[in-house]
Amino acid sequence: MGGATVTYRNALATPSDLAGWVPEGPVGTRFADGGMELFSTADEASLEAGGRGDHAHVTYWCPEIFGPDVEITWEFRPLAGAGLAMLFFAATGARGEDLFDPALAERTGFYPQYHSGDIATLHVSYLRRKWATERRLRTCNLRKSPGFHLVAQGADPLPGPEDADGHYRIRVVKRGPHVSFAVDELELFRWTDDDPATGAPLGGGRIGLRQMSPLIAHYRNLEVTPLS
Repeated sequence: MGGATVTYRNALATPSDLAGWVPEGPVGTRFADGGMELFSTADEASLEAGGRGDHAHVTYWCPEIFGPDVEITWEFRPLAGAGLAMLFFAATGARGEDLFDPALAERTGFYPQYHSGDIATLHVSYLRRKWATERRLRTCNLRKSPGFHLVAQGADPLPGPEDADGHYRIRVVKRGPHVSFAVDELELFRWTDDDPATGAPLGGGRIGLRQMSPLIAHYRNLEVTPLS
């Protein structure tokens, strides 16, 4: 699969910046402070019914296809709520199809559709605060799908919304099979996609932002830079 050969830059600051983006699940957005607030509309729309549980989470896909060697950066700030933030990258159909091939099963934001369905992707989760076990020992996790393989892990330095001091620069670098993850230039892990037990190394593909409800977070200045 090919991919963009020039840097993709998106401030995420206005509705027009999201033209072509593909929402899955009850995606809600607002715009302020030069970027996008991302949230689940299920949190607000179904409070009396007790929420939608694991079907309240959201994924928002960038419309571009990127090559196998990229640096992905964005600015992130948690605003409210416990939850989890994640980036999908190198995402395709499990047999190499485009992620939006109509032959693939419908996706609605429910996590098993992404980690054990018919797509292949890497996904790094950070600000993991949804469950008590995540809050007790805070880590950033890298998984490879299909199969829900936990392939790398590092400490999570991000504060919760109550202590966040402005925005934090998140960086994912994928150069062939090599992946690294950093927050404010603090590198948290490195990993090489070379274990046959997890399937063939992933190449190029799409990227997507994911949140677990009830987190509300702010994103701005997304950049995806091809690496030579």
